[in-house]
Amino acid sequence: MTTINCIKYGADQEAIPYTPYPGELGQKIHQNVSLKLWQEWLAQQTMIINENHFSPIDPDHRKIIEQKMIDFLFEGKDVKPQGYAPDEDN
Repeated sequence: MTTINCIKYGADQEAIPYTPYPGELGQKIHQNVSLKLWQEWLAQQTMIINENHFSPIDPDHRKIIEQKMIDFLFEGKDVKPQGYAPDEDN
């Protein structure tokens, strides 16, 4: 297992085994974001796409999703969709 120093969880965190995003941003994520934090982002991303009815193939939606990814991973911001409330059944 390869480990990295994660920007949120610190040293000796499991690295993402692949570059998860294209380009320079993907390299930055791969070098600084642990697998655990990446999986947390993927859950947030799914929620953002579903709650906002985004299409990942729409360039405008992709820009918004990418900005929220940067905010979540590198700024530590809460990116839950506005008005989101988890199901009370759980």
